[in-house]
Amino acid sequence: MDMLYAVVAGAAVILALSYLRGRWFGFTAQAPSDYCGAPGEVLDLRKHLNGPIQCDGVIYGPTGRVTSRFTAEFDATWDGNRGRMTEDFTYDSGATQRREWHLTLGNDGRVVATAPDVVGEGLGQLGGPALQLRYRIRLPEDSGGHVLDTVDWMYLAPNGTIVNRSQFRKFGIKVAELVATMRRKEAA
Repeated sequence: MDMLYAVVAGAAVILALSYLRGRWFGFTAQAPSDYCGAPGEVLDLRKHLNGPIQCDGVIYGPTGRVTSRFTAEFDATWDGNRGRMTEDFTYDSGATQRREWHLTLGNDGRVVATAPDVVGEGLGQLGGPALQLRYRIRLPEDSGGHVLDTVDWMYLAPNGTIVNRSQFRKFGIKVAELVATMRRKEAA
């Protein structure tokens, strides 16, 4: 009986430490306020996500290995605090995908984002050179049709490039991660 108690207690300690690590020290523990007052330019979506944008990235599976690579052409337009961004992806498998976001910026740095594959609304907050956006995304049927909890972080680099890191979770377990760069395309 003492052995069973030790195993259960050990498992409880490991679960508690895993939770605390993720809550206080992991990727999802960041807050937009962590970046307020950071040196350098502040991320302004109307400026930095405007016009034609080139995107390049990779998707990691649950084991941490790259499962897909992609390039994408984005086009973003703004009318005041309302924006529309179309995304045309080409994956290393040859598959293509078209997505469209509708963004609304609040005067307090809040962001509301919708897209056809987003369940409900995505809610975000700007903080200095960073943006955190949380939403639930429904994968295409050929990818299982699962609904994943998503946390996106976009960080503005000093040269104007945006570095995007996203984690996708199902039942709290990370199942995929995306890392991409977005940069304005120069006029020809």
